[in-house]
Amino acid sequence: MNKKKVYFETLGCSKNEVDTNIMISILNKDIFELTNDQTKANIIVINTCGFIEPAKIESIDAILELSELKKFGSCEHIVLAGCLAQRYSNELIDEIPEIDAIIGTGNIDKINEVLINLKNKEKTILIDKINSSYPEYTKREVNSFVQYVKISEGCNNNCSYCIIPKLRGKNRSRKIEDIIAEITHFVNNDVKEIILIAQNTTDYGIDLYGEYKLYELLNRIENIEGDFIVRVLYLYPDHIDDNLINSIKNNSKIAKYLDIPLQHANSEILKRMNRRINKEKIKNLIYKLRNEIPDVIIRTTFIVGFPGETESEFNELYNFIKNSNFDKVGVFAYSREEGTASYNYEDQIDDNIKLLRMEKIMELQQNISRQLLKSKIGKTYKALIENRIEEDLYEARSYMDSPEIDGVIYVKSSQLLNVGQFINVLIVDSQEYDLMGVVVNEFSK
Repeated sequence: MNKKKVYFETLGCSKNEVDTNIMISILNKDIFELTNDQTKANIIVINTCGFIEPAKIESIDAILELSELKKFGSCEHIVLAGCLAQRYSNELIDEIPEIDAIIGTGNIDKINEVLINLKNKEKTILIDKINSSYPEYTKREVNSFVQYVKISEGCNNNCSYCIIPKLRGKNRSRKIEDIIAEITHFVNNDVKEIILIAQNTTDYGIDLYGEYKLYELLNRIENIEGDFIVRVLYLYPDHIDDNLINSIKNNSKIAKYLDIPLQHANSEILKRMNRRINKEKIKNLIYKLRNEIPDVIIRTTFIVGFPGETESEFNELYNFIKNSNFDKVGVFAYSREEGTASYNYEDQIDDNIKLLRMEKIMELQQNISRQLLKSKIGKTYKALIENRIEEDLYEARSYMDSPEIDGVIYVKSSQLLNVGQFINVLIVDSQEYDLMGVVVNEFSK
C-alpha cells in the first residue's frame, strides 16, 4: 500500500507548535508518511491562528496559497486545524471549496480518523471537544533542542478583548506528574531548553489542585537530572505570589526571565479590559521582582488603541514604559474581534491613531533596549548555540532571550561549535536588540 504523504504547516503561537507536534506524534506511520516538501504532499494540514486580525489574514493567505497545490501539485486534500478553523469552521468550508476537513482545537487527537475519512469525499467538521483533556498518552517527537511544553489549556480570565476562551475552552491544567514525565523524555533526548506555556501559566493548578501550583511544578522540574534550562512564558501578573517568586529565584534551572503580559498601565483601561490588576499593583510587582531576583529579565506586552483610550491615557502608558525600563516590550494595536465584550464598546479608535501610538512606543523601547544592552558589555553569560551563520560566526541565546521573539548573541569563535551546545560568551558589543560576543570556554556538548 502506498502511504499518503502528509505535510503540516503551522501558523501562530507556540501553543500551535505543540498541537502540531502532538498531531505528528499521533499520526499513524503505517498509513501516512510525513514530508517536509509541500509540493510532494498528498494531504496538507494547516494549523491556523485566529487570535487577532493580522493573524487571521496570515492564515487565510496561507490557506489560499497552499490550496493552489490541489490544482497544480500532488495535493489531494486540504485539512484545517487551529483557532481560525475552530472559530470560522462553517464559513471556511463554504467559502473555500478546496478545504476538505476541519479539526477543532480540542479534537487534534482525532487526526488519524479525520485523515482516513478523507477518502470518503465527505467534508468533515470536528469541533465539538473544546474542553477536551490533553492527550497524555502521546509521546511527542523530539524535533529540536528547544521544546515547548504546554502545562495547561484554555483560560478563565475572559479579558474583554480576547476570544481565546471561546476557541480553546476553560482553564484545564495537566497533572504535575505528566508534565514532569514529558520534560524528562525531552531532556533524555538532548533537549537543552524547555519552555513552559499556557494561555496563563500563573493560573496553573488552580482547577486541578484548588491552589496555584506553578511554584511546585518548577520545584519538581529542578530535580530532573541533566544540563538544561527552563523558561516560563505568559505569566499573568495577578497571581505572581511569593511562592512563585522564591521558586524562580532559588532554582538554578529556572531562567530568571519573566514574560508578564501587562497590556496597559492606566487603571481605568485595565478595568475595562477586565484585567484583575491596577497600575499601583503592577508597579509594586515590578519593584518586588527586581528586588528579589537579581538580574531578572522582564518582558511584557501592551495594547494601544483600546476603545476609549484618550491621549492622556496613552501618554500615561508611554511614560510608564519610559520610567520602567523593561528589558523587552511587545506592542500591539487593539484588534476589534467579534464575540468579545469590547467589540461593542463605544469610542473605537481610528486605525491610523492606533498605528501612530504603536510606532511611538516601539521607538521608545528601541532606545531603552539599546541602553540596557550596552550595560551587558564586559559581562559573561551561559548561552545556547542555535545556528551557524558563517565559518566562525554563530547565533546564540542566553537566559535573557526567548526564541523567535527576542534578540540573539552573535558569537565569534575560531573553534567549531555545535548547534545545541552550551558555551560561555563574553559580551563585547551591542546593538538595539542584539549582542555580540566571543567564546570564553565551553560548558558542555
